[in-house]
Amino acid sequence: MNKSDLKPARVFEQFAKINQIPRPSKHEGKMIEYLKQFGQSRGLETVVDETGNVIIRKPATKGYENRETTVLQSHMDMVCDKLVDHQIDFMNDPIETYIDGEWMKAKGTTLGADDGIGVAIELAILDSDDIAHGPIECVFTVDEETGLTGAFGMKENFMSGRYLINLDSEDEGQIFVSCAGGITTEGHFRAEFEEAPADYFFLNIQLKGLVGGHSGDDINKKRANAIKLIARFLYAEMQKTDLRLASFNSGRMHNAIPRDGQVVIAVPNKDKEMLKADWNVFAADAADEFHVTDTAMEFLMESTERQPVMGGQTAQNLIRALQAMHNGILSMCQDEEIAWLVETSSNVASVTTKENEVVVVASQRSNVMSNLRNMAATIKAVLELAGAEVVQGDGYPAWKMKANSELTRITVETYRKLFGKDPLVLGIHAGLECGLFSEKYPHMDMVSFGPTLRGVHSPDERLLIPTVQMVWDHLLEILKNIPEA
Repeated sequence: MNKSDLKPARVFEQFAKINQIPRPSKHEGKMIEYLKQFGQSRGLETVVDETGNVIIRKPATKGYENRETTVLQSHMDMVCDKLVDHQIDFMNDPIETYIDGEWMKAKGTTLGADDGIGVAIELAILDSDDIAHGPIECVFTVDEETGLTGAFGMKENFMSGRYLINLDSEDEGQIFVSCAGGITTEGHFRAEFEEAPADYFFLNIQLKGLVGGHSGDDINKKRANAIKLIARFLYAEMQKTDLRLASFNSGRMHNAIPRDGQVVIAVPNKDKEMLKADWNVFAADAADEFHVTDTAMEFLMESTERQPVMGGQTAQNLIRALQAMHNGILSMCQDEEIAWLVETSSNVASVTTKENEVVVVASQRSNVMSNLRNMAATIKAVLELAGAEVVQGDGYPAWKMKANSELTRITVETYRKLFGKDPLVLGIHAGLECGLFSEKYPHMDMVSFGPTLRGVHSPDERLLIPTVQMVWDHLLEILKNIPEA
């Protein structure tokens, strides 16, 4: 398949333009300006709110003036992750895409289809004059990936539609009607650095090649977590030798499973060969443990130059905390009809060594808010016991399924009509902005769907091209069937 063969052409044309515009989370200024000019140049009412969210309103087409207003919503920011050896400046450089069979991928980076493809679909609708629809509000939010800042900052009167279609889901044929809430927990370990004893040997340890993935969608796939594996090794060695820690760095995003990591340690010269042998044994054990999910793990160890190490109990407390912190599924949903869905989980997301502290970030999710608070309290307690200063945000709410949803009925019936089969109506363990919208707009009837994506939040992110046409056709059919006001 060539890029010239991509269908629907109008959607992929918009996606190509979007990927020329840098849009890291919290740095969406260029994208905001692009959307503003896009709407204004077409004579459409365009508003940017105080937070940076953009709304572009398009009047109904002839014959559809009496229909209810429909909101189409996606987020404009993207997770910016790359392969270790790939060179890119996410603040200035475009995303380079290529076609691999039926998949669209990016060269060495995240693709930005989460949620750039949703943005592209909205822009294609705004730019079309041959689509039947009632009044439309196209909403583009900022900073969904790192804080839901746009959804949090949106005022209650920004959107006016009765129905909202969120275009930020990742499995075509699945219609989402609820999502998990979440909290992010940070542990700050104060660190003073000192010289290691003269007879200590320094080693640089690296773990890479893990699959990683989205900490909501992929938490049930039993994938390895680079932080937890490295911490497991360090904790075991700490029992056998006077291990000193110079640095620990792994993970980048709070909502991604860390897929690589690097630590620098020092041990007495007499123990270096023991440590190397233990690392080889550990590598074999870990490879066997994750032989289904993570088949390309690389375990590297080499000598490195002397450097300051953490003094006092900081390193020991940090390693103990990382060993003890829960990672993965805590519980599954109790309701029989959704017993397959993860209810509560936690992801140990990143460890960053700075000049005078080490910062640990973990994200907790649950469809049950009381269990979300419990999971967050558990992670907080572990970090507090280890002597860290803990910071937790207010989190974001779960989106509960709406009984007798008219939009869900329309979405299911139009899908069945188009494709001759029923879609799956599901909840999702990931967080969606719909949770916050449901609090600010309790009257709003919402669904979420989108084309098939895999490897999101990682350089393996890819978009299944044929599903974009399916989502496009489905969305247009829904718009034609929105009820009268």
